[in-house]
Amino acid sequence: MLPIDAAAHSSRWRRRHPAEKALLGLGLTVSAVCLPPWPGAVLVAGATLAVLLGPAGVPLRQLWRAFRIPLGFCVTGAVPLLFAVGGPAGLVSLAPEGPADAGRLLLRTSAASLGVLLFAFTTPLSDVLPRLVRAGVPAPVVDVALVMYRISFLLLDAVHQVRQAQAARLGHTSRAAVWRSLAGLGATAFVRAFDRAERLQTGLAGRGYDGTLRVLVPGAAPSRPFLCGVAALLAGIVLATLLLERYAL
Repeated sequence: MLPIDAAAHSSRWRRRHPAEKALLGLGLTVSAVCLPPWPGAVLVAGATLAVLLGPAGVPLRQLWRAFRIPLGFCVTGAVPLLFAVGGPAGLVSLAPEGPADAGRLLLRTSAASLGVLLFAFTTPLSDVLPRLVRAGVPAPVVDVALVMYRISFLLLDAVHQVRQAQAARLGHTSRAAVWRSLAGLGATAFVRAFDRAERLQTGLAGRGYDGTLRVLVPGAAPSRPFLCGVAALLAGIVLATLLLERYAL
């Protein structure tokens, strides 16, 4: 199991209804995109970090390990804004408004990424997928997604075991050995994926599969105080952004 999935299953908010956490995470993400980067995105990032490290109880180390990957994409997307192609300054030159544009984009995307991570760290995907049928998503689509989600962990575990066996047999001692091990790893994972799929199909057929996977979903009802708190937090961020922006002007 991936660390972020393990953290979601052991989260303090695991028993809360996914719609509550979706409203909070989506609200923070939309606020980061729609509000001015300064001070809106900064306030959104600060509020999201406070919720993640406080009530949600996400360890800082786990949060950083998950956040550094989208942060790398955010930085990669902001770097091209620093430069201008063509013009009187030459083929490639520093854009006049490049640092400001790159900074605004970096603030927006990093704050929005934290909002998405808030939902991911508090809500297992296995709690969300079965509820999508009630939202109008076709049941076969949800079943395929649920099966792929569950079988992916088995394949990741198999890949990890194969890599450990290859390392124990000196399969990573040279570049040529690494390429041979990588080819063998891909072939083994491909064969095991088909084997898992065949065994899964046989097991479903033996249990009278009729086209719908019936999964027991933990009962949870939306909490009115929690929803009011989410609304108050989002309204406070918007109000603080407007006040600080007017004060700065």
